[in-house]
Amino acid sequence: MRRRPTVLGALGAVVLLGAGCGIPAASDVRVDGKGGAATEAGVISRGSEPPTRTASGSVNEAFVRNFLSAAAGEPDRAYERVKAFVAPEDKTRLQDKKGSEVALNVVRVREAVYTLNSDSTTTVRISVQQIGVLRSNGILAPPVATETEYEFGLRSAAYNGGADEERAGLYVINPPNVLLLSDVALRQYYQDETIYFWSSDRTRLVPDQRYRPQAVPEDRRVNEVVKWLVGGPSDWLRPGVVGLPDRTELINNATGGNGRWEVNLDMSADDQNSIDQLITQIAWSLGDLPGELELKIRNNSQPVVELSGRRESVALYPNTATPQRFGVYEGAIHALDFEGEPSGLVPLAPEVNRNVVAASLGLAKDERVLAAMVVSGTAKGRYRLAVGTGPAPVSLVNRSGSEFSSISRPVWLRTVDSRPARGLVVADGQLYRFDETARMFPVPLNLPSGAVTAVAAALDGQRVALIVGGRLYVAAVNLDGGGVSIGPPRELVTSLTGPTAVDWGREDQLVVAGSVGQPAIYEISVDGALETPLRTDLGAKVNHLTAYPSNRSVRLPSGAYMYEANGVAYRSSPSERIEPDRVRGIAPVPAGVRPSNPTAPFFLY
Repeated sequence: MRRRPTVLGALGAVVLLGAGCGIPAASDVRVDGKGGAATEAGVISRGSEPPTRTASGSVNEAFVRNFLSAAAGEPDRAYERVKAFVAPEDKTRLQDKKGSEVALNVVRVREAVYTLNSDSTTTVRISVQQIGVLRSNGILAPPVATETEYEFGLRSAAYNGGADEERAGLYVINPPNVLLLSDVALRQYYQDETIYFWSSDRTRLVPDQRYRPQAVPEDRRVNEVVKWLVGGPSDWLRPGVVGLPDRTELINNATGGNGRWEVNLDMSADDQNSIDQLITQIAWSLGDLPGELELKIRNNSQPVVELSGRRESVALYPNTATPQRFGVYEGAIHALDFEGEPSGLVPLAPEVNRNVVAASLGLAKDERVLAAMVVSGTAKGRYRLAVGTGPAPVSLVNRSGSEFSSISRPVWLRTVDSRPARGLVVADGQLYRFDETARMFPVPLNLPSGAVTAVAAALDGQRVALIVGGRLYVAAVNLDGGGVSIGPPRELVTSLTGPTAVDWGREDQLVVAGSVGQPAIYEISVDGALETPLRTDLGAKVNHLTAYPSNRSVRLPSGAYMYEANGVAYRSSPSERIEPDRVRGIAPVPAGVRPSNPTAPFFLY
């Protein structure tokens, strides 16, 4: 929506930079001056280099959009690209930084106000949401700046106006003293990449999000990825993973081409197992890059490895089962049947499949069923945690010693071995870990006081998403010593307000329910920068959400999620209500009797 022109100074107008730069005309996203529109994936054409200063002519809105893209690209030239937009007399206002010191303030632009002044200049005031700081190592760190507004001016680049004004374009005057990058430009001029670090117990690989400029040639991709691995994980992920040995350095640059790559490291590790794990780490961190890798440790060559073959031989996740849908119907778990999808039997004996409110079922590596359920307590409005494990059908469950007024859907922390399973659950605003006997232990969080209302675990079992005090967080999990500790959580800055439910939809993406003026569901990157609206017409608050975390080990379409709002369950792809006739194994409802609604849907995988 565009607002009517407003008198501001001599003449003013309010314009949303999001309009026309990321949201298609047919989108169901409502754009208004207060909401801050999210960018929809797939509608922005990618490019390697942002537009030049004169590309927009003298059109204010397009010029500002390009100015907020100018810093995109290789860090060493970021200041040069931005200063090309700045008037010669004001270039000194931006103090150059080089190399690793270059940092871009990534912002989500909410609205822009343009005021035409009597001297023919224009004052631009943009209101923003600070998303984070994009560093030269590809990490989007939490935001440092607190500004919610920036002001600068525009003037014609032509001398004394004239016929060449359109060709000359515009200049920025009185520029901000920081490098700004819009979230639209981040999506358009960077490739989001996933690299991997070994968990603290070295049993599995854990994803870490990075951004590589599109301008970086493909033949330098290996070099960039290895530098990221040498530099170590993102700060929030460190408590749950291990980096390369201290003082590891890249000897020269990674070289190669035509399907053959050579990496030479000065690294202290000498044992073959550690070197072999490093090769696996590099192979997965290079995505789907084909070809061969020759790793050298202090110039000593290791056997050449075929990258795709290594990825096939060492799976990211041990479980490649196709997910099955289940839900709760009249106090019992039932399979949900949908055409074209697998549907299995409930892996619980009937005697323990009673009084269920919500549940989480998982499959362990040794094919045991992991069952964690919220069940009714001894009094109305009271609930207990029930846990059972073993071969299907599970016939014995243990119940928690305490009852609570509220318990969230429990989640399992998946492992790649046969160690006893552990999970997380929220009860009465407190996060707990639980074991196979349903014992519950408080898990402290390094956060200001605030009620915990939701928890979700990633497929790797080393990362969680949390909603605490009405804010969205991610955190690393450390499972050393038989316990569960949560590293300092990182808050994600999003367009959604009042998040109510969360789950992992992909390795690097969360599915989150909240509000953008009305209840909505968004897909949000693990650092909060990239947003895609999934549903913005819900009409009721979502109190339960579950997703299947698609990944590179299981080639299934992403975006499968289910949710409950106002006592009614829904699924995505296609988006529809889950009707009672989708519930397997229930007796026909007598004529004239209204059937119950299936609730609390979830995936078994």
